Amino acid sequence: MTAVADIGLIGLAVMGQNLILNMNDKGFTVAAYNRTTSKVTDFMNNEAKGTNVVGTHSIEEFVASLKRPRKIIILVKAGPAVDAFIDQLTPHLEKGDIIIDGGNSHYPDSIRRTEALQSKGLLFVGAGVSGGEEGARHGPSIMPGGSDAAWPHLKEIFQKTAAQSDGEPCCDWVGQSGAGHYVKMVHNGIEYGDMQLICEAYDILKRGLDLPPTEIADIFTKWNSGVLDSFLIEITRDILKYNDDDGEPMIEKILDSAGQKGTGKWTAINALDLGQPVTLIGEAVFARCLSSLKGERTRASQRLSGPQKVAFAGDKQQFIDDLEQALYASKIVSYAQGFMLMREAAKEYNWTLNNPSIALMWRGGCIIRSVFLKDITNAFRKNPQLENLLFDDFFNKAIHDAQVGWRRVIAQAVLWGIPTPAFSTALAFFDGYRTERLPANLLQAQRDYFGAHTFRVLPGKENDRLKAGQDVHVNWTGRGGNVSASTYTA
Repeated sequence: MTAVADIGLIGLAVMGQNLILNMNDKGFTVAAYNRTTSKVTDFMNNEAKGTNVVGTHSIEEFVASLKRPRKIIILVKAGPAVDAFIDQLTPHLEKGDIIIDGGNSHYPDSIRRTEALQSKGLLFVGAGVSGGEEGARHGPSIMPGGSDAAWPHLKEIFQKTAAQSDGEPCCDWVGQSGAGHYVKMVHNGIEYGDMQLICEAYDILKRGLDLPPTEIADIFTKWNSGVLDSFLIEITRDILKYNDDDGEPMIEKILDSAGQKGTGKWTAINALDLGQPVTLIGEAVFARCLSSLKGERTRASQRLSGPQKVAFAGDKQQFIDDLEQALYASKIVSYAQGFMLMREAAKEYNWTLNNPSIALMWRGGCIIRSVFLKDITNAFRKNPQLENLLFDDFFNKAIHDAQVGWRRVIAQAVLWGIPTPAFSTALAFFDGYRTERLPANLLQAQRDYFGAHTFRVLPGKENDRLKAGQDVHVNWTGRGGNVSASTYTA
């Protein structure tokens, strides 16, 4: 078979088909293959009919159709299926050929695959793809990372296929080995946080202010024209306006038990492994876990009581404006935490992450796309070494301006007995982060008292007994010895 295809894609589920058609529209010839080859025939006779897509019915035919260096996207279920296709492909490939995993793989698998394929002279890219079916067809956010030598061969195809924001592609090289899938993981974790914050705002408006879905939808419509303008606010508005065939709001018929596929959990676990306080994503994951205990919560609702509901007597519009600011401030904290985590991961895994480009990649095509990300892009372009998003002048002012309303909303929710785990943890992080001296001195003393784990002396408090920069153990009771245990650093 003649090598005519610029790139090939394995996996003709909805995402794969739409990505192929997208690349075809952008002028690239794409070879298509699927393990069940009848899907190739169906695709070529229907969706791909009349296009330049090349249908292939064997791995050998697929590889032979590709121009060198061969560029192959695998878009199948994450896990063993990806390794199985890599094993099938490698005997037919040559030095410098590129394998791209476009699925939702866990970043350690991408690190492993990068190393394994580089030892064979092949290049590997783990590319996070976000935007769902519509994004794949019309322009997703693409987050590629892996073998640096692969990027020059992929750049034009990926950047033309990706969504465009203010004339710039929502795709750029992220970093080495598993960096692409790592950034996609953090994207999904932030998505968990954004969704939980929106759900808490909805709950406050529904149960706190007793507003019906149509009025809440009108509030989200207004919010979507301001600082909260985003895909998730937009679809929330649409969901709240949607009625079933009987005229009843569909939202009122949906079981309040949330599902999850694991990427938020991966983010929270990695944050704990790296000792980073990514609290909002963690609370969003736990909120989904709590929601899944539907039967137990139903029984608890009959036995555990909270404050008696009292009608809101304040300025309702002022409270709604406060809630908008609380949502905005909490989002700022969530993204600040996400970039803190990526900064630490870059140190841990020896990656050179492109922070301005990461923010730009999330501005369009993906689930968390919003005007908010334009401000983050500007912050990191202005200072690529920005230590924390809260140190940028724009976000520093924004969070201080929002602070009074943010506190009022959380205080009122507590009085109502409405849970706000994401709002509350965002504020707690903000208050902890801006505190020069936390009560961890007492915690260290406790650890040294019961376990001889030692502590360090506060600068300026040294004496003959207490030395600066050394791990110190005190015999608190007079009965213990002077031998200390090992220290522990998160």
